Amino acid sequence: MIFKKIFKKNGFTLIETLVGVAVFLVISIAAFQAYVSLFNIINLNQYKIIALNLANEQFEIIRNLSYSDVGLAGGIPNGKLTHTQDLTRSGIVFTVITTIRNIDLPFDGAMGSTTKPDLSPADSKTVEVEIQCATCKNFTPIILSTIVSPKNLETASTNGALLIKVFDSNGAPVQDASVHVVNSQVNPNIVIDDVTDIDGFLQIVDAPPGTNAYKITVTKSGYSTDRTYTPEIDNASPTNPDATVILQQLTPISFFIDKLSTLSFSSVTASCTAVPSMDFSLTGSKKIGKDIPKYLKNHITDSKGSLAIPNMEWDSYTVKGLDSNYDIVGLNPLNPFALSPNSNQNVSIIVAPKNSKSLLITVKDSATKLPITDASVNVTNSSGYDVTKVTGRGFITQTDWSGGGGQASSTDLTKYANDDGNIDTSISVGDIKLKKVFDSYNLSGWLESSTMDTGMASNFYSFSWLPASQLANTSIKFQFASSSSPPTTWDFKGPDGTSATYYTTSNSTISTIHNGDRYARYKVFLESTSTSTSPNVSDISFTATTSCTPPGQVIFSGLSEGNYNIQVIKDGYTTSSADANIESSWQEKEIILSP
Repeated sequence: MIFKKIFKKNGFTLIETLVGVAVFLVISIAAFQAYVSLFNIINLNQYKIIALNLANEQFEIIRNLSYSDVGLAGGIPNGKLTHTQDLTRSGIVFTVITTIRNIDLPFDGAMGSTTKPDLSPADSKTVEVEIQCATCKNFTPIILSTIVSPKNLETASTNGALLIKVFDSNGAPVQDASVHVVNSQVNPNIVIDDVTDIDGFLQIVDAPPGTNAYKITVTKSGYSTDRTYTPEIDNASPTNPDATVILQQLTPISFFIDKLSTLSFSSVTASCTAVPSMDFSLTGSKKIGKDIPKYLKNHITDSKGSLAIPNMEWDSYTVKGLDSNYDIVGLNPLNPFALSPNSNQNVSIIVAPKNSKSLLITVKDSATKLPITDASVNVTNSSGYDVTKVTGRGFITQTDWSGGGGQASSTDLTKYANDDGNIDTSISVGDIKLKKVFDSYNLSGWLESSTMDTGMASNFYSFSWLPASQLANTSIKFQFASSSSPPTTWDFKGPDGTSATYYTTSNSTISTIHNGDRYARYKVFLESTSTSTSPNVSDISFTATTSCTPPGQVIFSGLSEGNYNIQVIKDGYTTSSADANIESSWQEKEIILSP
């Protein structure tokens, strides 16, 4: 018998090869990333070392200057230094920003003080050097500062001072607001670029006196702009004229800026068909002079009947039609509508083909200023014109909760769905308050309304309550819920469309997440930090309309020139009469009804 030895050659399969390559790549990539990270850290440390050396270099230059030369060319204090300069070190370009301010120290009084005036407020100088590097990856600007004091005794100042105060729309200080100051009445001109402190203040000490000499502009990234205005022929008496500095006196001047918002317009017919290229004007209520609005511009919607206007300042705005083919037959929300800071306000412009002269009548409630639905509007003239129309859906309101809880649907407007047991609605009829236990108020409580039916798919616009302001130590807040059909459980949300936020300011814009729903509920939360006081609510309202039905408005078209009488009737309100002189092709008349 013959035996054969069979020898098998061992090797790597394709799969084993691929796995090996993959492992090698993973290890190689990890090693490479570690190397890159180490390299970046080394570079960042080098950038910081160079920046620190550069800052010290600037301070060394300042130390070798005389005290009178420590200042910015064309600034206050005036001197030989430059506010901004680009310097190259080790092939890298750094931006050096130098800020120098006079300091009024309290040891010898203060400028503007009536008890201990300081006639020489420029006691010392603060010097701040900031090093920036736009091309250095992950580089954080380095800021160093020091104080420079004079050797000699003070002498009475021949200058004054400016105190610039910057607030937001709620009166809170705005920190790091950019302040640009120019005085062209002196030679060389004074130009100052600085920022406000944590209290929203910027004090410019030892400023040369001058009448309407200081032009001041205040802004911040993402914020609106406020400024002074030079008296001139077109604006002889500006509301905020260029600042005047008086010898040895402090001139305070306030500015108001806040986050920018967006206005989104849509031009449609009453049947929700888009109307392209609709011309209209937009006017703000803020004034820069007598009858001179800060904002007044003409606009036009695009081919789809839409227009978004970004970077708008918070204000109340009024829309007026300019189109040669269409008249405005309604607005939602009504003129004038409020634009809050850091928000997106949708505005529907409902239009119809132009028909000679038109009169748009808007009917509002005297207390809430909200549109009134189902008001009968009769327009007549001496020539026999006699037409009556009824305003569209306006708002849903509740003013009484004394009927108690347990009601699912809002068939009885004196009742509500439920509360947490800490609410009182019966002792003070027409008010919601915290319940008293042994002469002490509960510190918190909530109430949920019954389901309110708007009648059809609707858009929700504003949420209001009275009183709008509360006693000290007390507060109220709301959430809103909606659905296309009454749900078993309601999902309450705040202005950002989530359950994490609340409506805290009356006449707030309702989140667009609710648009298209028919049924709605609100939930009110009452809070107090003292057992001796309670917040109270006497009126809760929200605007709800179909997307293309003007709330509280009617249009009368095909009119001729002349005088017309208007009579408005609504159950529960006093009848109101007014006159309108029809001259232009389109005009609006506002009628206020009182209960």
